[in-house]
Amino acid sequence: MTETTQPPMIPAFVLVRPQMGENIGAAARAMWNFGLDHMRLVAPRDGWPNPAADALASGAGRLLDEAALFEDLPSALGDCNYVFATTARGRDLTKPVFSPEAAMKEAATRIASGQRVAVLFGPERAGLENDDIARANAIISVPVNPNFASLNLAQCVLLTGYEWMRAQGHVTAQTVEMAGTDWANNSEIEHLGAHFEDRLNEAGFFFPEHKATSMKMNLRNMWSRMPLTRADVQMLHGMMRQMVRWKERD
Repeated sequence: MTETTQPPMIPAFVLVRPQMGENIGAAARAMWNFGLDHMRLVAPRDGWPNPAADALASGAGRLLDEAALFEDLPSALGDCNYVFATTARGRDLTKPVFSPEAAMKEAATRIASGQRVAVLFGPERAGLENDDIARANAIISVPVNPNFASLNLAQCVLLTGYEWMRAQGHVTAQTVEMAGTDWANNSEIEHLGAHFEDRLNEAGFFFPEHKATSMKMNLRNMWSRMPLTRADVQMLHGMMRQMVRWKERD
């Protein structure tokens, strides 16, 4: 057994009896994608260290070098205050069952209060055994296809790691890359609307006359709904000017 001290602000990801070095490496890569670098290994089938893990770690080799090795699960969880067990199947055990999202929010809250939290991931072939899950305080159940509930070890680690990052508030739901421009302000959009209205009026677009007012209002409403950048506004002005020049040449 290797003694370890859990960093205070992240959960430990505990791989219980992992079978293939490649999957351990892939799990390390998935962890590091989301800033998680506290890995614990319990009785890996092929021993440890395992050269096969290095190739799949792809830049996360430090996690493998620093992984804590334990002979059994009780030893790996000895310093933990709260433990989640990941499983896709009902186990006839009375425990709280969390979604990955809710579990990582709970983990973040407990860690912020000074507790040490661990998440258990079972071996690739059949997942955690009931004896493993009995040592956990709660279950993480991933909502997967009930007809094909098996998740690859690294996939499960990746999914949980992503939810951990979301729980930290580091995931932005939506953003827009401005590509060197800014959003147009109301004055610029007002000027664009006037430009189009004037040119369209000259072209006789607002016809018949009794519909002209509603047509102009609809045009203004269209501009207000469009998320226009200053580059968009400049391009639309240019398009209208060029069409007028083309018409005047004829």
